[in-house]
Amino acid sequence: MRRFRPATQTWFGQSFAAPTPVQEQGWEAISEGQHALLLAPTGSGKTLAAFLWAIDRLHRPRPSGEEAGVRILYVSPLKALAYDVERNLRAPLAGIRRAAEAEGEVPSPVRVSVRTGDTPSRERERFKRRPGDILVTTPESLYLILTSQAREALRTVETVIIDEIHAVAGTKRGIHLALSLERLSHLCEAEPQRIGLSATQRPLSVIAQFLGGPRPVTVVDTSEPPSMDIEVIVPVDDLDHPPPPPEDTIPDRAEADALSTGVHAVSTPGMDRAGVWPHIQPRILDLIEQHRTTIVFTNSRRLCERLAQRINELAALRGHAAAVCQAHHGSVSHAQRTEIEEALKLGHLPAIVATSSLELGIDMGTVDLVVQVAAPHSVASGLQRIGRAGHGVGQQSKGRVFPKYKGDLLEAAVVAREMRQGRVEATRPPKNALDVLAQQVAAMCVMDDWAVDDMLQLARKAAPYRDLGNESFIAVLEMLSGGALQSLESADPEVQRGFDRLRPLIAWDRTRNLLTTRKGARMTVVANAGTIPDRGMYRVHIAPDGPRVGELDEEMVYESRKGDVFLLGASSWRIVEITRDRVLVVPAPGEPGRMPFWRGTEPGRAVELGRAVGALVRDIAEWGEGAEERLHEHCRLDPRAAGNLARYIREQVDCTVAVPSDRCIVVERFRDEFGDWRVCILSPFGGRVHAPWSLAIAQDLETRTGVEV
Repeated sequence: MRRFRPATQTWFGQSFAAPTPVQEQGWEAISEGQHALLLAPTGSGKTLAAFLWAIDRLHRPRPSGEEAGVRILYVSPLKALAYDVERNLRAPLAGIRRAAEAEGEVPSPVRVSVRTGDTPSRERERFKRRPGDILVTTPESLYLILTSQAREALRTVETVIIDEIHAVAGTKRGIHLALSLERLSHLCEAEPQRIGLSATQRPLSVIAQFLGGPRPVTVVDTSEPPSMDIEVIVPVDDLDHPPPPPEDTIPDRAEADALSTGVHAVSTPGMDRAGVWPHIQPRILDLIEQHRTTIVFTNSRRLCERLAQRINELAALRGHAAAVCQAHHGSVSHAQRTEIEEALKLGHLPAIVATSSLELGIDMGTVDLVVQVAAPHSVASGLQRIGRAGHGVGQQSKGRVFPKYKGDLLEAAVVAREMRQGRVEATRPPKNALDVLAQQVAAMCVMDDWAVDDMLQLARKAAPYRDLGNESFIAVLEMLSGGALQSLESADPEVQRGFDRLRPLIAWDRTRNLLTTRKGARMTVVANAGTIPDRGMYRVHIAPDGPRVGELDEEMVYESRKGDVFLLGASSWRIVEITRDRVLVVPAPGEPGRMPFWRGTEPGRAVELGRAVGALVRDIAEWGEGAEERLHEHCRLDPRAAGNLARYIREQVDCTVAVPSDRCIVVERFRDEFGDWRVCILSPFGGRVHAPWSLAIAQDLETRTGVEV
């Protein structure tokens, strides 16, 4: 702490017993101006480690002629996390200011601005006129600021903090951000210091390179094996044949299917078994009642809404006067999410049922327990979610996982084992994504004229584009400047209309090798910002001109009519009007409503996780009669879970002798109900391997047989 001003030292000493390891080591690198990647467990004070040195400098008296502008830029992958950080900054800013004033100083006032997709237009205009010293934003909003006159406020940026960097580094969203950071560095008067934060990532060298590009980055790794009390629970002896549940917990068939898959299903004659869900729901409610604060994570928004509704129904049967949980996900409005979060923090709400909206480092106060329904999509995701419990230095995280079926149980067992050992999947940033590059090139030309060589040099500074070839870059310029349309001049008018969106966005003066923008390009690049796919969402507003309460999938809206009642955020709403892009509603308290649904795709299983699944299958097959005891010891399965999984693998051995594992792929041939032969290839490696593999097999079969597969 000796590096800091006395006022900062005073505030820190009054607020904390001592710096954590990541703070102590991080401040050493940051105070020397080094770009830094800070890796530490959840709740270890990484955010303060990143901010405090820059905040300390902000409070120093400034020269009278110093230009106003943003000095600290914080980029969060989640809007909710951005608002959470803005709230959490108030304590150190106010505390350091009071300490400085007590010592007779006159500290410079520090203002914080927030810019996300939820920021009202008046706030955006205010930012242009009077930007805050600290800007809290998201990757997409940073891109939009850089592509507007508001970018002038960013010329003064000294520190850039990228929080939860692992959440974006392996995606196109991350490489889009990497190019935005290079645009920012090009804009700034001096090279800003870059600081990346994460609790779960590897290999660190790849993440450091992603953060810094060609710049050296100091890695501060204070990570340690996670302290976890984790258990995988199956509430029935046989997942394939669960016993009938008590009458007051039996959902109809459609509800059972919706809980299992997240998709609404129509009841089928002869299929009245409700499955395992009526046994899981009371167990989750038991856990909520046994703990002060609980977060229940699901892997889809529909399941999130359905489960929250069902738990509240069961709680009412047990005599609870008020709802014990509420649904929290990205389609619930920001205002309502904030309300739910505050209710949980203050102890007014015992539980939240959430999706990934609460997965990252949002401060949820004292959470005793995390319940995960179905196996997490990855080890990193599981660590983030279970880490919400015991979110503090030296605290143990307590988590309970409820698998949905036997295949899900297998993956849950593997994820639990890998989490306990802290083995996360490798992060692999995509390379040379030309669609992302095209978007940024068009945006850069909107703001400035660019020499071709200068633009290529800037793009190659971003780590994902460091190997970008000249031919690929030229192809992007050809496409953006209209070269792709020249061959369509004599094409059918219908074909030409299909390429309207490819109208030139830039002009390429080949004599001077200069790139400039074209009329209308600004609207196109702003309207198509970022890489998050357009899911066709309708905003839901209280009629006639009330606040937004969430959003619905366009397919759900298409199937809805005026007067319909649906659930959103664990509240009932009646539709009074459907417009071109909005659904206007009024509250319908106490009325039963239809469950909303949102279409989406689940991420494929990572290769490392697939290999671990295969290894566990092989181990179980080799363990034989001792499998159940070892599953409890290594994977923290309760007795019923261990019994179900051991039988699952034994049944496969009985049928095929061999089991699909990390060392063996099993090919089954059988006749279907019509007597036709079918071939099934069993492999543990997941969709990221299976998808290209299936395409290759299909192409090979078509080549050999001449029959399209």
